[in-house]
Amino acid sequence: MKSSGGQRESEGVVVLAIAGQHNPAGGKDPHFGHAGRGGTREGMAGEAPRPNHPTGASPGDKVRRLQGRLSASAKRSLGRRFHALYDRIHRGDVLWEAWRRVQANRGAAGVDGQTLAAVEAYGVERMLAELQQRLRAGRYRPSLVRRRYIPKPDGRSRPLGIPTVKDRVVQAAAKLVLEPIFEADFLPVSYGFRPGRSATGALEVIRTSFIRGYTQVLDADIADCFGQVDHDLLLQAVARRVSDRRVLKLVRGWLRAGVMEEGSVREPVGGTPQGGVISPLLANIYLDALDRTWERSGKRLGVLVRYADDFVVMTRSPRDLERAESLVGTTLAGLGLQFNPEKTRKVDLRQGRQGFDFLGCHFHARISGRLLERGIRRYYLHRWPSTRAMNRVRQRVRELTGRSRGGVKDIRVVIRDLNPVLRGWGNYFRTGNAATEFRSIDRYVESRLVRLLLRRVGRNVRPRHLAMWTDDWFPNQGLHRLRGTIRYPGAA
Repeated sequence: MKSSGGQRESEGVVVLAIAGQHNPAGGKDPHFGHAGRGGTREGMAGEAPRPNHPTGASPGDKVRRLQGRLSASAKRSLGRRFHALYDRIHRGDVLWEAWRRVQANRGAAGVDGQTLAAVEAYGVERMLAELQQRLRAGRYRPSLVRRRYIPKPDGRSRPLGIPTVKDRVVQAAAKLVLEPIFEADFLPVSYGFRPGRSATGALEVIRTSFIRGYTQVLDADIADCFGQVDHDLLLQAVARRVSDRRVLKLVRGWLRAGVMEEGSVREPVGGTPQGGVISPLLANIYLDALDRTWERSGKRLGVLVRYADDFVVMTRSPRDLERAESLVGTTLAGLGLQFNPEKTRKVDLRQGRQGFDFLGCHFHARISGRLLERGIRRYYLHRWPSTRAMNRVRQRVRELTGRSRGGVKDIRVVIRDLNPVLRGWGNYFRTGNAATEFRSIDRYVESRLVRLLLRRVGRNVRPRHLAMWTDDWFPNQGLHRLRGTIRYPGAA
């Protein structure tokens, strides 16, 4: 989400078809293996994965209980290293829950060409049983990652790695087991790709920090963050909580899996593949060092808000902002990272002098109209969809209402395709000050639908048609309307 004209909009980690409206938002003593022992054997020894348990708890329920035990143990002893995790990763119920999540996220085939539909035709239970057997026997090896490029709004392309379906299932299983452990360590300044946290939470911290006097902003951009991740440093960070060598071997295998691009194979020496199920968790583990440094040495300077690799720092004075930039830059250098000087900028929010883009929103201070009527000039930090966010949703609307849809006889078919786009986009931005932008998009959608109807009617258009296609007519056909959906964050 990098923006032009000196503004920047966050991209965060790219994962394959992230579900959810936000996003589209983580030494141990030897007795841990005995704690909750009854649950560790479920779905393990000699038991093939099963889709459901008619007489007992579902796989999802058992996985949630496992995660609860792991989380509780990690929180009780922050210095513990977990040594018996691999067996939990290939538990039958964990693999089934992993498959359910991979299936829900959809996604393309990897280098083997195997799609989700092909797995279902082959037999999900059969595939999971074979995968479990390979994991248990230590014969599982990650496949090559298929490289694709996704166009960015600035005309460049971002590389995306697509693992095979089987690799995505194993990564999802590992994430189910590892995430509760590392969530116990992650600090509140981190919001990206974490359970129970969202982009809205990060945006609200920025708004309320301005009220408390934090008006100086470091709008930061890390140069090629995920391409520069040091494998050894990342594995050391994972090993601080995990001593199970088989789990560490899994993570190392995913990091060093070759990349297939246009028929040739490239062996990575650094970086994390954007597109893997476990990549967001690994990114948060790696950048947790930044959060901890800020907690120790930077908290007195101001506020850090991080969403994956995208973050802003807010301070009360320009001098504190200089110190904060130096501290963050030194910390990033220790991770083998650095600021992108072309896209990192300092912003002065006082009296609406400047604004900045973050997580798809543009932030700018505005005077409260109600207070101004009483002769009080008081600024509040407002946010609304950035120019890039507006252009992207318009582009998507154009795609869904283009000439290729002219043959659709019932306009409600087009509206049915538009509604998920409008609802998702609107739900993300509705907690800000987006009333004007929502009305603009509503008008744009209606104008595109009128053009489609005119194209369909052709020369037979009559004044009665235009009189019929009013603002109220389209909602009556089922069109989702954005205006009127603004909600305060607490009510949303």
